[in-house]
Amino acid sequence: MKDIIRYLASLPRRQKQIVLVAMDICVLPVIMWLVYAIRLATPNVAVMQGFDFWYVYVGVFGVLVFTLLGIYSAIVRSFNEDYLLRLSIATFIQIVGLYAIKKLNLAFIPMSIPLMYGFVLFSYMWWSRAVIRYATLRTFAKKQNRKRVAIYGAGLAGQQIAAALHRSDDYLPICFIDDKASLHGQSLSGLKIYAPKKALGKLGKFHIEEILLAMPSVSRARKKEMIESFELADVKIMELPGVTQLVGGQVQVSDIREVDIIDLLGRDPVPPKPELLEKNIKNKVVMVTGAGGSIGSELCRQIVKHQPKLLVLFEMSEFALYSIDRELQNSGIQVVPVLGSVTNQAKLERIIAEYQVQTVYHAAAYKHVPLVEANPFEGIYNTSIGTARSVDAAVNQGVETFVLISTDKAVRPTNVMGASKRMAELYCQGLAATKPQTQISIVRFGNVLGSSGSVVPLFKKQIAQGGPVTVTHPEVTRYFMTIPEAAQLVIQAGAMGTGGDVFLLDMGEPVKIVDLAKQMIRLSGFRPVDENGLGDIEIQFTGLRPGEKLYEELLIDQENVEKTEHERILKSFEKFYSYNEISHVFNDIKTCVNQNQIPELLSILAQYVDDYKYILKSMN
Repeated sequence: MKDIIRYLASLPRRQKQIVLVAMDICVLPVIMWLVYAIRLATPNVAVMQGFDFWYVYVGVFGVLVFTLLGIYSAIVRSFNEDYLLRLSIATFIQIVGLYAIKKLNLAFIPMSIPLMYGFVLFSYMWWSRAVIRYATLRTFAKKQNRKRVAIYGAGLAGQQIAAALHRSDDYLPICFIDDKASLHGQSLSGLKIYAPKKALGKLGKFHIEEILLAMPSVSRARKKEMIESFELADVKIMELPGVTQLVGGQVQVSDIREVDIIDLLGRDPVPPKPELLEKNIKNKVVMVTGAGGSIGSELCRQIVKHQPKLLVLFEMSEFALYSIDRELQNSGIQVVPVLGSVTNQAKLERIIAEYQVQTVYHAAAYKHVPLVEANPFEGIYNTSIGTARSVDAAVNQGVETFVLISTDKAVRPTNVMGASKRMAELYCQGLAATKPQTQISIVRFGNVLGSSGSVVPLFKKQIAQGGPVTVTHPEVTRYFMTIPEAAQLVIQAGAMGTGGDVFLLDMGEPVKIVDLAKQMIRLSGFRPVDENGLGDIEIQFTGLRPGEKLYEELLIDQENVEKTEHERILKSFEKFYSYNEISHVFNDIKTCVNQNQIPELLSILAQYVDDYKYILKSMN
């Protein structure tokens, strides 16, 4: 039998449709005879007396109606509510056709026959397709390899994904989990609905391997609570994307994805202010330095959404520039890719003048703390001197707005990377104090999830390899934000600047890195190894890296801070040096770099950057 089913299932689609049509043409007249036999209580009955070749009419007319309503074009293995509606309409049309024949006295048809025929016809069409679907799925399903899944959320999305999972070869839905008390103990789509606490005890009994969060409109704070409620269960947690991403209205197995790590932070995004997003972008020529980096590339993606006249991508990495340029080619915005270094002021000025750039977002910088610690010359040259030359080029060419993207590591830094960034801030602040035509602003924020310097990609890779997951210190704590949110806030902060402003992005609550690692391990369906040596993936503490701090800060002076018109952007008033003084300092820095004078270079940083101290060691 299975061989026949496999043979029929392997036929081309057109031949499958012919098989169904032939089957229905044969069965429909039999159904008509059956309802007459039941109505008149005898098998030896004249069907549609007075209407010659009635069986041809019944078979051909029925198949024709089904064809016009797309019954045969539907995929039998995935018939749904739409199929049911079409089938209902087709059945109704045939009932009306029978009553029309009776009204015109073309044949003898008792009043109850059309309704009886419609009922049996609908039942046959539905059950015949259900049997075909069941037999096909039973034949081809690989049940031994299907993951057993509990679906959290018995709403529309949950019901749709349950139906999709039933048809898939990879997942087997076992039960629903829902918070609504009135649903507990009931069944939906053949699956029982459990309360979350009760479900926790059933996961092992039912051998559940994954929990699928099917509540796309739930807030991040609530989603975090749901995830944490299953922390002790050895199951992997997956989810469906948000409602804005499920634009098709039908949930599919391909929509299932891993839980976004930002949901562990329980922070809901704040809607951006359109007027701030557009102020320095719409109908203007915009340039992004470091356009191929994590922040730079996201800035570019956000910028093209707000209709700039032209976007200039300035990047020193050929591959990074190629990648973001190719991604933006279909944005509808003219994009100009430029290979170059921000330390080349002459080229910067030529590009700004050639394209008449009005807004510059300066994202170019080295960001990996240990690498810059081992290579201070390159770090300071690219970050400090590169920023100075970039802002000088912008001022010399009359750019309207220059926004420096800074980091929390610039606050009381313990590393060269943070100190070099603070020197870049000091130069911009000093230059802004001279009241140039260019409005200069600084935006400072912490770690972004998914950037090239983030721990998240590293942890994912280590978990996929079975561990160990490496954390530098049990107490190391960081602030986190998504790249898109950071980019949007940078654009909005830059639009609020009046000159020399230092804006701070509200990063939410700090997160212990070891807690983040444990949560990521649990989300992957594993247990972190505990103090008794029990668990699946070990967390190893490797010690703080050169220049690394336990805690990061956003403020140098805690007192001089004020709120802005945006609830997640603060404005800080910090001490800085006059342009004359800071420009002389930068001349000394250039001399130290050119003459390879490491002690002198680091002593300059220690003198001008609050709380920066250095220990001389072997450096390049």
